[in-house]
Amino acid sequence: MERAVPTSPTAANRSCENLECYMVLMQAEKTAIGSICFLAGPFTLLENALVLGVIAATATLRRRPTYLFIASIALADVFASCFFTTSFLDFHLFQHSDGPTAYLFKLGGVTMAFTSSVGSLLLTALDRYLCIHQASSYKVLLTRRRALLCLLILWSATIFISFLPLMGWRCPTGLTPPCSRLFPYINHGYLACWTSFTLVLLTLILCAYALILWKAHRHESSMTSLQGAAGTGHARMRMDIRLARTFGLILLILVGCWLPALSFMLADVSVILTHTQQRAFAFCGTLCLVNSAVNPLLYALRCRELRVALLQLLQRLCVIGRCKKTTQDLPPGIHFTEEISCTAITEHEIPANGTMQLHSVSEMVNN
Repeated sequence: MERAVPTSPTAANRSCENLECYMVLMQAEKTAIGSICFLAGPFTLLENALVLGVIAATATLRRRPTYLFIASIALADVFASCFFTTSFLDFHLFQHSDGPTAYLFKLGGVTMAFTSSVGSLLLTALDRYLCIHQASSYKVLLTRRRALLCLLILWSATIFISFLPLMGWRCPTGLTPPCSRLFPYINHGYLACWTSFTLVLLTLILCAYALILWKAHRHESSMTSLQGAAGTGHARMRMDIRLARTFGLILLILVGCWLPALSFMLADVSVILTHTQQRAFAFCGTLCLVNSAVNPLLYALRCRELRVALLQLLQRLCVIGRCKKTTQDLPPGIHFTEEISCTAITEHEIPANGTMQLHSVSEMVNN
């Protein structure tokens, strides 16, 4: 049965003495949300750790700004899978009440992970924007050093913003304004600022992809008018549709996962949420974790070069495993010779077309 909402400030503060007014999930809802977290959490951790491992083990990928941004997304999503899953389950399912410092530290870790993830998505969108709008000077504008500087600024800013409540921008326990009904100890002013900041990041991502589509359409239209071939129009239409579908899928998942939770946060600033709305927000919060699980599939594993590097890394591991097994099976006194020694694939064997300079928007999309 749903708890009654206290009508007086004194009763509200008494009901929130152990943060019970924030633990509003029913048993069936605990089971559903717990299942989502137990499935999505480890899956998100494993796939993002795999992306980080492939980029770290491949020198050609580590030198390119695009894959540095993808590695930043994967690192943020690794943190999100760890911090969000453990803190969310500990608070809502096991109803463990921490003190203000411990709770705000955990919440700061979750906020840092999700903010860095969205910020890294923005850097990836801007990287693709520069690649198409400034194709001739792209390598000069976005060097590896500048990419690392952008990531340093991003992570420094998100860490500072995320731990502001721990540094003092908080409110006392209770439902009396300006305390949030979604997060204990969180001030309405801070919640409004963080939500607005995240909405600005999402808006910039939408604008970047819209400009990419506009530039690609103009480029292919000019190529069609110059070539004048009948089949080129059909090829342009196929390329435009493919590009629109790709970016549409990215934006649909991004907005669909983030907009519900951000809407509840904005509502929390302006109105007093009921327990039903608090429970709905708990489900919307898990969508942010689902977005972190989908990010590697959209941004990393769709890249042909990263898939090639992953296959080569798996081949190396298989070769090393065969070498160790052969060594163990050899009789004593027999050693390897040059004819039976195992050799791993080197970085120089990556296909040359992976590093080939792109000359058209179609080739950019395909690669």
